[in-house]
Amino acid sequence: MTALTRPIRSLHLPAKCNFNGFQTHHLFDETSQRDIYSLNSLLASYTRNGQFSSTWALFCRVHRTKSDLNAYTFTPVLGACRALPRPERGRQVHCLMIKTGSESGTVAKTAVMDMYSKYGFLEDSVRAFEEMEFKDVVTWNALLSSFLRHGLAREAVGVFEAMRKERVEFSEFTMCSLLKACAFSKAFRQGKQVHGMVVVMGRDMVILGTALIDFYSAVGCMSEAMKVFSSLNCRRDDVIFNSLVAGCVRNKKYQEALSIMSAMKPNVIALTSALAACSENSNLWIGKQIHCVALRHGFISDTQMCNVLLDMYAKCGKILNARSLFNGVRNKDVVSWTSMIDAYGSHGNGVEALDLFNKMGEERTGVLPNAVTFLAVLSACGHSGLVEQGRECFNLAIEKYGLGLGPEHYVCFMDMLGRAGQIDEVWCVFDDMVKHGIRPTAAVWSALLNACSLNLDVKGGELAAKHLLQLEPDKPGNYVLISNFYATIGRWDSVDELRSVMETKGLVKEVGSSWVTDSHCHEHATSLSV
Repeated sequence: MTALTRPIRSLHLPAKCNFNGFQTHHLFDETSQRDIYSLNSLLASYTRNGQFSSTWALFCRVHRTKSDLNAYTFTPVLGACRALPRPERGRQVHCLMIKTGSESGTVAKTAVMDMYSKYGFLEDSVRAFEEMEFKDVVTWNALLSSFLRHGLAREAVGVFEAMRKERVEFSEFTMCSLLKACAFSKAFRQGKQVHGMVVVMGRDMVILGTALIDFYSAVGCMSEAMKVFSSLNCRRDDVIFNSLVAGCVRNKKYQEALSIMSAMKPNVIALTSALAACSENSNLWIGKQIHCVALRHGFISDTQMCNVLLDMYAKCGKILNARSLFNGVRNKDVVSWTSMIDAYGSHGNGVEALDLFNKMGEERTGVLPNAVTFLAVLSACGHSGLVEQGRECFNLAIEKYGLGLGPEHYVCFMDMLGRAGQIDEVWCVFDDMVKHGIRPTAAVWSALLNACSLNLDVKGGELAAKHLLQLEPDKPGNYVLISNFYATIGRWDSVDELRSVMETKGLVKEVGSSWVTDSHCHEHATSLSV
């Protein structure tokens, strides 16, 4: 029996649950006598305003008493499900749509596609697309976004080619998604072709200008990005300026970035974009300069700005600076807490990370941990060998907070257990993951393979190696990992065979490097003058 044909379970909610300052049972009382159009309007209003819990609460109250629910009822509910944990909610709603005959329309089916995609169920999303009789440009764009969301740039380009064959008229969103795919796969030639299509088709460069600049920045062609920027003449807004600044910093064009920032009015987005690029490059010198600009213009009170500054200092190895910034944030949000926990964890300070996580869990903070927070905590426990604490955190995420954990959480947990020599529990966790409907990713098989290598689990390691090569047959790192496994168990013939396969495929072992740029070694001695 498939997930879509299982009997729908009741959607339970306490009669009096407070969301956003009012009682949902009052809403139900006021709404139950209204017609379906009023109900749909209220549901859409909640979702549009980000009140997803209220959308879900109201829907739970009315779905049993109203028999005239339609596609316009379910569409905002699916939108709310995408932003809430527990994927089974979305499946329940989809089942109810099938039961009431409300899923056949283009709008409803597109919402189903998007819901499954954001939950990480790509196959279900694609299946919903294939079942549609009529597909408009929004539907095709949703499929493009689904593949991009899962890092499948080549497949996204394939979707675009299919759109051309079907003679679907492209939108600006289509072009932006295609440029993102080209940027992700570093496909310079294809991106240039898209640029040419944009010019020939006369698309609005105000909308696509930022996407083009992001693409050229991603492939390291800042000269082309500057040409796009110059061609916009007076039609430049802050978003385009911000994109260009971030691109310059990402490509270490610091003088150009400083020049652009000097010519524009500084804003939080521009500075945070540049700081994010500093984090990627571990560039402490330029990060400090941006910190000074933020102080000068009074942006340091902005929580988002502090979060990015904190992350920059942590990535550059300045953990004390990061903690000092964290302590100074007045309105700490979940990103603030998670960033600091992750900073401690990545520097091997697992005890400090756990201590901060426990403080976050205190009711007086008013901030609840999310899935990313638990990923940071699990990683911190893994780096510091805190197995028992990691196990407690893993169970806490599910039992107390009801979070739908993804493959990445299981990877962290299995890696931690494998390093501790608990290979039997590793396979139990893997079985539990599969039982909950989570498909193993390449990262999952890599974690299993590493655990098997550490614990000399030959049979399990061979199984993991087989699946890993099936998922990613052309990734050099996989061959190195598998080769290390065979070397550990003394299978040198298999090591030689893998090396031969790599040579035949032209795969080269990836070289890793890491460094932090500071004021002592930086070749530019320019100060920010904005």
